[in-house]
Parts: sequence; C-alpha cells; structure tokens
Amino acid sequence: MTSNAKTDAEISYIEHHKHDTTVKQVQNVALAAATEKQKPSLLTRRMFMLYGCLLVATFNSCINGYDGSVMGSINSYSQYREYFGFDPKKGTPGTGIVYAIYTIGNLVGSFAAGPATDFRGRRVGMFIGALIIVVGTCVQATCHNLGGFMAGRFILGFGVAISVSAGPAYVSEMAHPSFRGVMTAVYNTFWFIGGIPGTFVPYGTQVIAGTNSWRIPIWLQMVFSGIVLSLCLFLPETPRWLMANDRHEEALAVMAKYHGEGNRDSPIVQLEFREMMDDISITGSDKRWWDYRELVNSKEVRYRSMLVVAMGFFGQWSGNGPVSYYYPQMLAGAGISSNHTQLLLQGLQNVVSFIGAITGALFTDKWGRRPQLLVSVGCVILIFILITALNATNITIDAQGTETAKNPHQAKAEIAIIFIFGFVFAAGFTPLQALYPVECLRYESRAKGMGMYNFWVNIAGFYNTFVTGIAFTGAGWKYYFLFIFWDLFEFAFIYWFFVETKNRTLEELSEIFQDPKPVARSLRKTEVVIHGDEGVTEVLDKETAA
Repeated sequence: MTSNAKTDAEISYIEHHKHDTTVKQVQNVALAAATEKQKPSLLTRRMFMLYGCLLVATFNSCINGYDGSVMGSINSYSQYREYFGFDPKKGTPGTGIVYAIYTIGNLVGSFAAGPATDFRGRRVGMFIGALIIVVGTCVQATCHNLGGFMAGRFILGFGVAISVSAGPAYVSEMAHPSFRGVMTAVYNTFWFIGGIPGTFVPYGTQVIAGTNSWRIPIWLQMVFSGIVLSLCLFLPETPRWLMANDRHEEALAVMAKYHGEGNRDSPIVQLEFREMMDDISITGSDKRWWDYRELVNSKEVRYRSMLVVAMGFFGQWSGNGPVSYYYPQMLAGAGISSNHTQLLLQGLQNVVSFIGAITGALFTDKWGRRPQLLVSVGCVILIFILITALNATNITIDAQGTETAKNPHQAKAEIAIIFIFGFVFAAGFTPLQALYPVECLRYESRAKGMGMYNFWVNIAGFYNTFVTGIAFTGAGWKYYFLFIFWDLFEFAFIYWFFVETKNRTLEELSEIFQDPKPVARSLRKTEVVIHGDEGVTEVLDKETAA
C-alpha cells in the first residue's frame, strides 16, 4: 500500500514537471535563461518607477510631433498669412523658407547632438535640448516680424536635433532587457501624442481674431519641452553611460533597482553587468567629440551605419508625404471645402496613425523587425498602385488649368485609402524609426550615430518639402510610379540587408554585426529546453534557422 502510494506520488511529480517542461526557439540563450529564472513582471512597483523614467524621456518625441503638426495647421490660417504678408491661398518662397529654416537648424544641431548626449550623460543631453527648445519657442511666440519668427524656428530645430538623439538613447539604454523592444518602440509612437494636440489646438484657436490664433499654439510648444526640462535631471543616468565612465557601482545599483526588483544578484542584472563589463567598460565612449570616423572605420561599423542611414531614408521616402499630395483635390471633389472640416480630418488622420503605431510597438517583439517592415512596405506598394489608378482616372484639368477630381465617389475612396495608408505605415515604420537605429549602433558611437541618423532624416525630409511639389507639377500623378519602384527597392534592400534584432540585449547584437553573414546570423535561433523554475536546462540545437 505504501509502495503503491509512493509510486503514485512519483508519477504525479513526474507528470507535473513534464507539464512544466517546454521546448522553444530563442534568439539569445543567456537572456532567455535569465528571464525564465527571474520571471520579471510588468506590474511591480519598481517597474512602474521605470515607466515613469522612460515616460519623461519619451516626451522628447512629443516635442517633434507637436511642431510637425502645428506648423502645417497654422500655415493655413488667414491671420498668420496676413500678419507676415504671405499670399492668403498659395504657397510662396516665404512660407517655404519658414519650413526650411527649421530643417536647417535641425541639420546643424545634428552635429551637436552626439557631443551633447555624451558630454555628461543622456539626462544632460535631454536637458540641453529642452532648454534650447524653450528659448526657440519664446523667440517665435513673441516675434513681431518674419525675421524673428525664422530665428525662433532655427533655434527650435537646433534643440530638437539634440532632444531626438538623447531621448531614444536614454530609453533604449534604460529599458528592461526582457521588454526592451516594446519599451523603446513606444518612444516614437509618442510623436502622435504631440501631433494630435498639434492639430486639434489650432482647430480650436483658428476662430480667435488676431495673432493670438497662431501665437497660442506656438506657446504650447513649451508644454512637452517644459516637462522634460523640469524632470530629466531627477532621472537616474543610464547604466551603460555609467559603465563607460568607470562608475560601475552606480551602474549596478541602477540596474538592480529598475531591472532586478532591488536585487543585485538577480539573473538579468548579473547578465547585463557581465556583458557591459566585457563590451562597454573596455571600449568606453569616444571622448573625441569632433571625430566621426568611428562610424565608418571598420567593415562592422560601416554595415551598422548603412542600416541606420537606410532607415532614415526609408522612413521619409516610402511615400508618407506624397501619398496625400492630391488630398485637397480629393476633399474638394468630395464636397469638403471648409478649412474647419479639413483640419478636423487632419486630426483624425493622426488618431488613426497613432492607433497603428501603438499596435506596431506592442507587437514588434512578437513579429520581429524584418517581418514588420517587409509587410508594411508590401502593403504600401499595393496602396500606391491603387492611389495611382484612382488619380489616373479621376484627376482632370479644368479650363483655368486647375487640377480637380471629377468623380466624388472615387475621391471619397482615395480619402479612405489615405487613412488606411496612415495606419499601415505607422504600424510598420513609426515604432522602428527610433528603435532600429539605436539597436544597430554600438554604445561608443550611439550618440553620434543618432545625430547622423537625424541629419539624414532631415536631408530626406528636405527633399520631400521642396522637390515633391515641383515633381508633381511637372509629372502629375505619374510621379507616383517613382514611389512604387522605390518601395520595391526598399522591400528588396530590407530583405537582403536588414538584420533581425528582436529579443537580444544591445551588447549581444555585436555578435551579429561581426559575423561574415549578419542577416543569416541574426535569423538563427537556438532550440532550448525550459524546465519549470530552473529556466533553460538544455541546449538542443545551435544552428536552427528562423
């Protein structure tokens, strides 16, 4: 009887543990083992403290989103155009220069972004950027002539370049390694947290007579930068910056508090500490603020820089601007002529895009970076084919030489497709525009690399701003063919050259870029046995392809 009872207990024990044993494929065995042992929760007190730190840094993305939307909105105001002497209806060289001067400030600021972010840490970089933005906002909002307004725009652009370099660097380096992909991907989705009020605030103030109609939205640029300015210095510095500056005990304390629930000996904290000791503490950060050779001085870093620059151009040239070039004609063709209604639709587009961006951010670690981009670009190609067909059959030139939409039903269909495009593009690109470049860059060149990324993003954006209109004037809807072929090129380039970075620590990514075949190495998974609370107990296959 006792023997049988013992046998039953043993069987029960074996069955219980058999149930707890799973076989799975992982990108990083060490991280998977540490995660299974520690089993970090997203709902602990210390995790919420980490969310607070990341939220402050993420407001840097809101700054950029608010300005991008607010200027597009107030540019349609008669009050704004009359005050500065612009043509009330048409674009002029003056309105173009207002946009250009911000981009020029951003380009110049890109060279200061790396040194500012490395100087005294990521926090100080955010502080410097936010302070410059506040100054630029004050100059803009109090100006009495176009020269003063443009000076404010230049200062603002300069500060934003530093903010958008320091912000994602802080988020990616502070994020919990088990959830780094999602936490960092959320950063760029906050562009819409700034962009949505950047559209709806002007929607409300357009009815105000006089200059306050556009000065109030300008003043409100200080909200997000003011939050960053007042709180960023109270944040902990990133452990990677501390390690690079020989402050190992402080780095360990930060990791223990935010990644280990206060336990210095937690598996994830110890894994991070070992990897940083092996990588960052040896190489450190480049103290030569003037020297950018580290971005091109070896095959490995040239590959990294190639992907960073490619992401900068792809994020701007996938057609997210030109897709809505005929939007005014479509609105008119659908019987929508009120500026009030047009601003409302513009705001709703931002809402739809934000939903897409959040969706992409939450699932990026499940989908993987490559599939996320490839599916998005593939859908964009199909959408461009539809838009090209709709414009080819619906755009006509009237007796006055003005392009108009002749079929209201087709016009409404194109408006709907533009909303769909916003969702698809935002789901694929928006979360990765900050995440992927940060992942591709080594620690010692991350600050300068993000400055370089911002520089090329603005070069690409400059083309969109000043060439798109000229091209459409000359080629009409046929210009869309260029984007169909360009997006086909993007699809091929991403497939052949973009590495997969999900579910790895930032330090472990070095193994991928040092491999003779980075893409193949990044797609390789390891099959492991996970046994209950013991974590990874056996490695079955190190050569499994994804």
